[in-house]
Amino acid sequence: MIKPSNSNSFSNSLEAFIEYITVIKGLGRLSVEAYQHDLMQFEKFLQKDLINTSHEEILSFLATFENPRTRNRKLSAINSFFDFCYQSQFILEKPKLKLAKIGQNLPKFLEFDEIIHMCSKIDQSKEIGMRDYALILFLYATGCRVSEAIGAKKSDIEDGWFKIYNAKGDKQRVVPIAPMALEALENYLQKRSVSGDFLWLNYKSKALSRISVFKTVKKYLGVSPHVLRHSFATALILGGADLRVVQELLGHESISTTQIYTHLQQEDLRQSLNMYHPLSKGEI
Repeated sequence: MIKPSNSNSFSNSLEAFIEYITVIKGLGRLSVEAYQHDLMQFEKFLQKDLINTSHEEILSFLATFENPRTRNRKLSAINSFFDFCYQSQFILEKPKLKLAKIGQNLPKFLEFDEIIHMCSKIDQSKEIGMRDYALILFLYATGCRVSEAIGAKKSDIEDGWFKIYNAKGDKQRVVPIAPMALEALENYLQKRSVSGDFLWLNYKSKALSRISVFKTVKKYLGVSPHVLRHSFATALILGGADLRVVQELLGHESISTTQIYTHLQQEDLRQSLNMYHPLSKGEI
């Protein structure tokens, strides 16, 4: 279990909650650390055990943050903590505040033609160019997170499928790799001079770092690697894929996380209607 450097400041109720989400719910390390950070920050603000919190104190704490998304994240952690305390019968009633409604912006994405055009400029006569070309296509073809890509090993690729073992929340999933990306990957693996179990290596035969992947994608495409994940999902949605399928491929725990892409479906339907329906053309 993750603990702060000064365990004396770690209240019993908070320690029990962290143990619950780590051991029972099986959340990933980064998620646990995020909960811990937000709740310890709140406890420091209160100068007392979280379990004795009032509605007014929660509101006072949230008022210290200007960004509504930050306030919602803090409140989500607080609500989860009190849900746990209530279920564990640490408290008889729980403060419950609703998250503020925030308009969702469609995530930035690149079209297939844009990605292919920019990738065509990569010098594949050199090993590093072959790697970078294969890496970009791999990220776009699988929609995987950067952490999943850099943790991938050669043994995780089997019969055109990518087996993801280090997925967020310690879950596992299997994603098919599009033929074009698979061919680029196989070419890179056959011709690379460095050896190692990891799929993506630097010149020292070590697994690529997160920052190296970021710099690579930024260099050729001008965007962050996460944009390729959005581009993957967008291409599927606009191609007619079911939202549940996209959820599974992305590894989203909740369908609500994937539903941001429904705006794309609606816009695509609108464009189709305007293009093909006679009333949209003013025909009688």
